[in-house]
Amino acid sequence: MATKVQAGNSIIETIKTIVYALLIAGVFRTLFFQPFWIPSGSMKETLLIGDFLFVNKMAYGYSYASCPSVKLGRIGIDIDAEDICGFLDGDNTRLFGGTPERGDVVVFRHPVNNSDFIKRLIGLPGDKIQVKNGVVFINDQAVELKDAGDFEEIFERQGPQGRHPACETNTAVGEGGICKKSRQIEILPNGVEHAILNIGTQRWDDTGVYMVPEGHYFFMGDNRDNSTDSRVPQSLGGVGFVPYENLIGRADRIVFSSAGRSMLFFWTWRGDRFFKGIK
Repeated sequence: MATKVQAGNSIIETIKTIVYALLIAGVFRTLFFQPFWIPSGSMKETLLIGDFLFVNKMAYGYSYASCPSVKLGRIGIDIDAEDICGFLDGDNTRLFGGTPERGDVVVFRHPVNNSDFIKRLIGLPGDKIQVKNGVVFINDQAVELKDAGDFEEIFERQGPQGRHPACETNTAVGEGGICKKSRQIEILPNGVEHAILNIGTQRWDDTGVYMVPEGHYFFMGDNRDNSTDSRVPQSLGGVGFVPYENLIGRADRIVFSSAGRSMLFFWTWRGDRFFKGIK
């Protein structure tokens, strides 16, 4: 009998340990840092497919979007942040709110489909934004650009989605060949410098004027011709303007990076990107 009681107590203690660990992890993820895996190439070369980072949630304070979402389709679990903290939604405010700065790389919730996106903050509340011939104008002033040669990568399937990268439109590339993109350094009005990539004239290289509403932000991907961002209206599947309360946090540093279709493929790890700062 004693053996059965001891075994029963051991199982109960194990369950308690697991529950406590999950609660601690949930609190840590909600208040401090959220892991994020880069699934697409919209932020190249700043962020590559397979980069793994932690998002600093303390940077901008907390809203309903700070609550974690738990999606495990294989076992039927689909718990959205709004299901947990939806009572905080609707007023576009934050607890201990911090002010995002132009040039920050930010993870946010899409205003319509609630997916997590990562882009660079280009437009602040009240800004006038327009893109002309691929150049960003902020409040009628063109951002400064400096040529920075070409960005090169292998033309092959990348990441879990297995998609090929987009290459310069005038270059024919076969499997395993060199895929090139034009690279420039973009200098924002506050002095933030970062690389942007282009592959030629595309639809969103010339836009109308965007007036960023109060309490909202305008985001763009660094890989300008391969990014669905605030240039694209929500009615066309884009991001549009992002409310303040939808910000999740700021991406400051890459922790780990794998060029393969799984992080377990150690031979594809990018050792030069471990703990690399994000600019």
